[in-house]
Amino acid sequence: MGLLILRLAGGFSLLDMQQVLSDLGDTAGVLLRCASFADAVLLCIGLGTPIAATSGAVIQIGMAALDHRCTSLSVVAGALGLALAMLGPGAWSVDARIFGRKRIL
Repeated sequence: MGLLILRLAGGFSLLDMQQVLSDLGDTAGVLLRCASFADAVLLCIGLGTPIAATSGAVIQIGMAALDHRCTSLSVVAGALGLALAMLGPGAWSVDARIFGRKRIL
C-alpha cells in the first residue's frame, strides 16, 4: 500500500508541474508537458515504474534548473521519483500483474 501512495504522489507531482510548463511556449515546453503527462499516467497505474520514475525525476530536476520559482518542490519530487525507481512498482500495479510480484528475501 505504501508504494501505491508513493506512485500516486510522484504522478500527481508531475501533473502539478503542468502549470509551470505552460509558461514555456516553445516546442521544448510542449514536449516537456507531454512527457510529464505520460510519466504521470504511467506512474499512477504502475506500468514501467522504474523507467517512468527515473524520467519523471529527470524532468523534475530539469525544471528546478530551468525555473527558479519551484526549486525545493522539484528537488523533493525528483528525490521521490528516484526512491520510487529503486523500490519498484509494488504489489498493486500493472507491472506486478504482468511480471509477478517481486519479493526481496
